[in-house]
Amino acid sequence: MNPVARLRSSSRTPLLQVVKTAVAVVAAVLLCQVVINGPFPTFAAIAALLVVQPSINQSFVKGLERSAGVVLGVLLATGLHFLLGDSVWVVLLVIVVAILIAWALRLTPTSATQVGISGMLVLTAGVVTPNYSADRILETVLGAAVALVVNAVIVPPVLLRPAHLAVARLARDTAVAFERVAIGLTEGWDHDRWHDALVRARALRQQHAKAEAALTSAQESLTMNPRGGRHRTILERDVVVAEHLRVLVTRVTGMTRAIRDNTAPDLRADPMVGRIATEVARIGADLRALGARVEAPANGGPGVLDAGPGSGPDAGAGSGPGSGSGSGLDAEPALTAPLEVIRPNSRHWILIGALLEDIRRVREELLGEDD
Repeated sequence: MNPVARLRSSSRTPLLQVVKTAVAVVAAVLLCQVVINGPFPTFAAIAALLVVQPSINQSFVKGLERSAGVVLGVLLATGLHFLLGDSVWVVLLVIVVAILIAWALRLTPTSATQVGISGMLVLTAGVVTPNYSADRILETVLGAAVALVVNAVIVPPVLLRPAHLAVARLARDTAVAFERVAIGLTEGWDHDRWHDALVRARALRQQHAKAEAALTSAQESLTMNPRGGRHRTILERDVVVAEHLRVLVTRVTGMTRAIRDNTAPDLRADPMVGRIATEVARIGADLRALGARVEAPANGGPGVLDAGPGSGPDAGAGSGPGSGSGSGLDAEPALTAPLEVIRPNSRHWILIGALLEDIRRVREELLGEDD
């Protein structure tokens, strides 16, 4: 790979964040000029540059890390300056000691790096006095505080939409996996086609992991965010749906693997297999409805927050996607009627029994009866 290409990110930082960073730097420098009235407030500008983050919670954490690192670095540099005087060796000693202190205290990378940088800047920027050191600490605190306020006041970021769409997409793709099982049972696929279906079903696990990561980012963006409100309610529902989808992904993967390992040309001849395929197709339809309802708020529709079928006061008491929790599905069971095996298949009775049990468990998960 071209080394120069590593300097570029795969995506741009949002323009709004760039603007907020510029505003924070200018505001921090002007405020320090008024409050401290000294040389250019380098520490304040650096703090403002670093503290504006994609979320308010991240900005708060960065501000704490930056401030802690500066305080330790300035105090260390000031103390060694008065003990050992001015020398290149003193600067090097401060950097080495700062690295060791950060390691001993198990500081975060941001704080650890800041200890050495702050100590070095203090010793090389001019005459070190107690007032000079206190001003550098004050600069940092002011710069971090200004950046935090700017990030919170100017359109505080809400990363709900990516998470919302990731959960909706996972619901739709899980529906496709169930529908694939129904088609395969109906058409009588061979081992190779079932193996391909299994590979696709297993890919859902990685997709679920990405959805979980998006939900984590969304939760972080709403922490300390004054724009939370209704967004938190939507996010809570998405988290519930994602947890149910995790179980359903495991279930459809297991069903696909069981069929791949035990399929035979005469499997589709059993009438029970056709009825199983019908019920699995209905599960896929339910999950498609779930994906559509989850995605609706991101597109301005009523979505999971509005009281639809299955979300009113007379809905069931379960907590699943199809229950009265209002998380997206109508209160209709995936298994529309009990399936009764009149005469077990002498060759495939284990596979058919396993599929029936999987359908029952999927039904419980969709209706929130799995407890």
